[in-house]
Amino acid sequence: MKPRKAKDLRELSDMELKNLLDESKETLARLRIQHSLKQLTDTASLATLRKDIARIKTIINERKQAK
Repeated sequence: MKPRKAKDLRELSDMELKNLLDESKETLARLRIQHSLKQLTDTASLATLRKDIARIKTIINERKQAK
């Protein structure tokens, strides 16, 4: 899984960021289940996805503070 760039995320609208955040959280939950069942081969994807979620939340918070 390739990490998302903050530059690319900033180009998205607020609604797109919210949808992406929801999707990412669901994906993370699925990956955690697979990891606990020892079915996940790429364990680095967990860390990458957690960092992507943090980036998205940071951009959303920056936009809220700017208003």
